[in-house]
Amino acid sequence: MATFSQAHQCEWRERAEGLERENLTLKERVGSIESQLALLQRTVFGKKSEKLPRVEDELRKAPGAPPRPREVTLKERRLKREARATLPERVIHHRVPDEARRCPSCGGTELKPLGPGKRTELIEYVPAHVERQVHLQETLACSCGAGIVTAPAPKAIEQGQYGPGFLAHVVTAKCCDSIPLYRQAKALARAGMPVARTTLCDLFHEVGRATAPLASRLLALVREASLVHADETPQRVLDEGKARRAYVWTFRTDELIAYVHSASRSGVTPMDVLGGTGGYLLVDGYTGYNRVTLPEGRVRVGCWAHVRRKFFDALPTAPESRAALDFILALYHVEHSARDTGTLGTQEHLDARRTTSARVLKQLATWVDEQFPRHPPKSPLGMALRYTKGQWSALTRFLDDPSLPLDNNAAERALRAMALGRKNYLFVGSDEAGRNLAGLSSLVATCEVNGVNPEAYLADVLMRLGSHPVSRLDELLPHRWQPSSASAPDSS
Repeated sequence: MATFSQAHQCEWRERAEGLERENLTLKERVGSIESQLALLQRTVFGKKSEKLPRVEDELRKAPGAPPRPREVTLKERRLKREARATLPERVIHHRVPDEARRCPSCGGTELKPLGPGKRTELIEYVPAHVERQVHLQETLACSCGAGIVTAPAPKAIEQGQYGPGFLAHVVTAKCCDSIPLYRQAKALARAGMPVARTTLCDLFHEVGRATAPLASRLLALVREASLVHADETPQRVLDEGKARRAYVWTFRTDELIAYVHSASRSGVTPMDVLGGTGGYLLVDGYTGYNRVTLPEGRVRVGCWAHVRRKFFDALPTAPESRAALDFILALYHVEHSARDTGTLGTQEHLDARRTTSARVLKQLATWVDEQFPRHPPKSPLGMALRYTKGQWSALTRFLDDPSLPLDNNAAERALRAMALGRKNYLFVGSDEAGRNLAGLSSLVATCEVNGVNPEAYLADVLMRLGSHPVSRLDELLPHRWQPSSASAPDSS
């Protein structure tokens, strides 16, 4: 009887343990579903204020936060005034009507001008236009009847029917403003110049092939940088009538942005771009970058913006996530204080990180260790905690070097233009088209980050590429470009 009782108890104990495990699994699944539902409701029905707030806004609203420096506001106003002052000016004279050219006091008609007149300024938009240029090359003949001299032909790439300004406008509109070619065709038709979309497509890719050496050199310079930001985003490719998934990668520095089209998201692309180089690589936790950061490779630096986003997504089902967000906000407070005081990247900034930021990190690590066993691994907060612990070494790397940013937002901003374009033109026609788009977007984005007008840059570079020495190709890169001093053709 005793033996039966012990066996019975053992059986019930095993059943109880099984039910307990099943209960924990169900709780984990319910928590995950609740989190997904809350995220879906916030995305579809929530207010804009429920989105992840910007760090700058949270720091400004924090209790005891100093007001925005007046000097910053005055500087922004001054820059706007200076920008307006550089606009082309056209003076339009308004004459007093004949019936009003009479003194309102005495009725006299002997009126004289009073100064230059009352001045009123309006900012007006002048619609773009397309013109047909006729280039006349002077031809001279010698009196001997045997010699003829002709003026040089206008410089342009091989598409002689379309000038470099036209080509630069098409490329800039697509890569900078995310305007698909079919919409550009509609706009050109309104301007009196009907062009087939297929023609614009051919022109776009011909420019891409012509400027490919510049895009390749830009990527090579990014490869040589000591700190590189990297990120990737999907892109659809039309392949034999069906769309398949490809990827666009961005590799950027402070002044250079390079895009790379790839058929997959594997680690082959970052290895091809950065393999065998040294320095830092600032990325998220994606394992595709592991091949670049292996021993004797680049040192991996983590992104606190990704950590912050994960804890924010866990808020609906785990309000205790607010503590982690407050710790992360304290880290950003140190960075913004260094920026406001002009000490960013200095020894003083590093000292602040090793004192204030290190103390915050210690408190956050303690909180993560306390919370980790309390939440199922697949719950939103559990995944955020696991991500933080797994990336801790990379996330704390910024304590070693004041030049390392806290996040990878620079790369994400660079990819935003590609994501907006993807939303507008949906897909690229082939992998070659994706490579051309990536190369031209690299040049345009690098122009923007360096304050260069991409349309003026491309129009100038397209005229110079054919005759420019290959050994001096770097002179034509956006961050080193100087406009050519060649005079405009005679239009008389």
